[in-house]
Amino acid sequence: MEYFENFLWGAFPWLAIVAFFVGIFWRWRFDQFGWTTHSSQIYESKLLRLSSPLFHWGMVFVIIGHLMGLAIPKSWTSAVGISDAGYHLIATYPGAMAAIATVLGLIGLIYRRVVNRSVFLATSRSDKVMYIFLGAAILSGTIATMALQLFDVLGTHGYDYRESISPWLRNLLIFNIQPELMTDVPWPFKVHVLAGFTLIAVWPFTRLVHAFSAPVGYVTRPYVVYRSRDSRTTDMRSHVAWEPVRSPHSQLDRDKDRKKRADHVRPPRSG
Repeated sequence: MEYFENFLWGAFPWLAIVAFFVGIFWRWRFDQFGWTTHSSQIYESKLLRLSSPLFHWGMVFVIIGHLMGLAIPKSWTSAVGISDAGYHLIATYPGAMAAIATVLGLIGLIYRRVVNRSVFLATSRSDKVMYIFLGAAILSGTIATMALQLFDVLGTHGYDYRESISPWLRNLLIFNIQPELMTDVPWPFKVHVLAGFTLIAVWPFTRLVHAFSAPVGYVTRPYVVYRSRDSRTTDMRSHVAWEPVRSPHSQLDRDKDRKKRADHVRPPRSG
């Protein structure tokens, strides 16, 4: 049993992290054309417009909550005057709202893929696997938050994961593995941790890689010119990053001028 615990809370997380980084490198090196969301908006957009923002914005706040709870030590919040009860209030209710939004958005996205035939036919096998692992991570975290933190089924006024899970994870990332910190953690949190690391391991091999693609250059890119104006009647404004598209009129005028100059400098034929 001790070896199994050491594997779950020592070896398995690092195997998942290695699989994540190796997979990201492999995907970027050999499958850049597949590095996409595989958008299905063309098949159906009404449910997508509602479910997608709900899911993605919910996930943004879920991730922020995880970073605050796992990365910030308990001693730091105590040092700035935040009590345990105050932290529990700050973390639980916004976290529960973000979890509900994420779950509702995910249910809407899955419902859309199952019900709409065009979207269902465009769903790949990797998409189905991705939804299973993503749903497991999200649902297990939601159950843990609702049962142990919001409704307090253990009667402990909320489980203080900052004394077990948070230090375990921080020490894990600096190669100071302490699996004993996870021994007395309630099972819903254990399931959530394992589901989360499993999702990290399969992340690079699914459409979830699009989370690491941001259109940073979009706001500074030059305008795309689809049709040039007639330069004889309208001034053409050029951009330093693009060559202006030449209109057929200017090209014909330029050809005529070049022909006249050639005729002017050509020596007369001898009789």
